[in-house]
Amino acid sequence: MRESRLSPRDLIVIVAARRLAGRQTCFAGIGLPSAAAILASYVHAPDLYLVFESGVLGPRPASLPLSVADEVLASTAQTIVSVPEMFAYWLQPGRIDVGALGAAQVDRFGNINTTVIGPYDAPKVRLPGAGGAPEIAAACAETLILVEHGPRTLVGALDFTTTVGHGSGPGSRVALGFRGFGPRAVITDLAVLEPDPGTLELTVTALHAGRSPEDVRARTGWSVRFADDIASIPPPTEEEVATLNRLSRRMAAAGRPRT
Repeated sequence: MRESRLSPRDLIVIVAARRLAGRQTCFAGIGLPSAAAILASYVHAPDLYLVFESGVLGPRPASLPLSVADEVLASTAQTIVSVPEMFAYWLQPGRIDVGALGAAQVDRFGNINTTVIGPYDAPKVRLPGAGGAPEIAAACAETLILVEHGPRTLVGALDFTTTVGHGSGPGSRVALGFRGFGPRAVITDLAVLEPDPGTLELTVTALHAGRSPEDVRARTGWSVRFADDIASIPPPTEEEVATLNRLSRRMAAAGRPRT
């Protein structure tokens, strides 16, 4: 399947879904994260247990949800618990393998802004806010961040720190009392960036076909580093594309973006 047939967001979803192979539990945010988690459950991780902050546990939706309270999640869930129980029993004790998150801004240490663009007291844009992301990033064994690649998203400095990833580098998470590794990868439509083992600064480790380091440099808001051996991301398979198309039909009927 040629990548040119897919949108940038589709590529992000497909690559993120592959990263969930072999995982047992995923706490997914809405949008790109939920699309990736649901796609993974059909193609790469049939035993993946999906968790949503609305209290929905173990759903098997036949289409992508419009929100965390969508009926396609609730009607296919194994059970539904209260939001306090979701956070206090399932998330905060460290029962979740992977958290999948979106972002308006991401910095070089995987910290996230979903609060405001511009000064907090006089923002250019006021965003939806934190939701459960700070707790997901603090308590899951690791997180994946899914964003479209551009200098306004991958920024040198956040306008507001909503969710801590690796803070200011090694030791930050320990100092805050967080469990888990933190952001394991930032997945974009150009590349995969992973934290350097020493500095924890995001480093390009893989590129999509037809993309170059120059493309990534031009669309990253800091002087991004590259691994010594940069992998080439395999193109989407027929199964991945067909499954994502099937899951996205309800979105298309509603006039909403696929992912």
